[in-house]
Formats: sequence, structure tokens, C-alpha cells
Amino acid sequence: MTHARQQDAWNHTASVLAMLANVNRDPKKGRAFKPTDFHPMPVTKRAPEPPPLQGDIRMLKAVFVDKAP
Repeated sequence: MTHARQQDAWNHTASVLAMLANVNRDPKKGRAFKPTDFHPMPVTKRAPEPPPLQGDIRMLKAVFVDKAP
């Protein structure tokens, strides 16, 4: 939870810093700054979720549905 709070605070600060840098930059001399240019903690990307398993569910049906009470 502490990490998320720090991350959120740095997201805000990096956005403000990027805005200030872009207001004061010369557009002819370089590209526009992005908040990631000022963010000290790299944002970790999540691994893509694996696709759902495709398979035969007859065994599950036999165990849970066809089971006599």
C-alpha cells in the first residue's frame, strides 16, 4: 500500500514537472517532455494473462454434476 501511495504521488509530481518543462522549452530544439522522463520509479508492466484453458470438461461434469447425493 505504501508503494502504491508513493507511485501515485510521483505520478502527480512527474506530470507537473513535465508540464513546467514543456511550457519553458523551445519547440524548435527538441521533443516535448513526458511524465515518464521525470518519474524516478519505473512503472512495471503486468504480464499478459494467459488465455483460458480450452479442454474437455466431461471429468468435471462426472464429478460435480452427475454425482448422486
